[in-house]
Amino acid sequence: MIYLLSPLKKEGTISLPMISFKLVANNIDFSNCDLLMFTSKQAVVSSNSIDKRWKNYPSIAIGGATKEKIEELGGEVIYHPQKFYGEVLANDIKEYFSDKKILYLRPKEISFDSRGFLKKEAIELQEQIIYETSCRKYTQDDKPKKNSIIIFTSPSTIKCFFKNFSWDASYWAVLIGKATQKHLPKECKFEVADEPLINSCIKKAKEIAKNGDFSL
Repeated sequence: MIYLLSPLKKEGTISLPMISFKLVANNIDFSNCDLLMFTSKQAVVSSNSIDKRWKNYPSIAIGGATKEKIEELGGEVIYHPQKFYGEVLANDIKEYFSDKKILYLRPKEISFDSRGFLKKEAIELQEQIIYETSCRKYTQDDKPKKNSIIIFTSPSTIKCFFKNFSWDASYWAVLIGKATQKHLPKECKFEVADEPLINSCIKKAKEIAKNGDFSL
């Protein structure tokens, strides 16, 4: 069995979403920016719900799924790093966008302090919190069965999973990227998807199932 902890439902997986989302802003302050930065597709969806004028501004997109969502909703991506490393991001923004006023539309809790990191490079990043996340609650009846493959799509899904369930030694984890990997307990067997996309995670999970004789 392959469990997907994202809110998305995908064929061939069991949906077990870990996170609930709630808007915490009813407007976006565009008054002092000419470029937006998004680090999650949920931030794009939330922005679109609050004020569709975000599409009037070019965007920096961190992550393949974020880029896809921006373009799907009609926005323009002018920078998309293939891999998200803090130092690479800071250096690229310093080189290409040092003359731009960047507004980072973000959740209340973040796994990487982009503003603090960029400040070390003398880059001022404006921020506005537009949504917050919380962990969904499950009973032990919902716990994944033995020999399950569990797809973690963010550090938050890891946190929320372990708030609900203990890890079984027969599980395999599939992680959407190295930033998520850092939050996985060391005792967990895992593989990282070839690309930071849910479809790539599912492909990796099916490879594990096939090679490990797991039942799909």
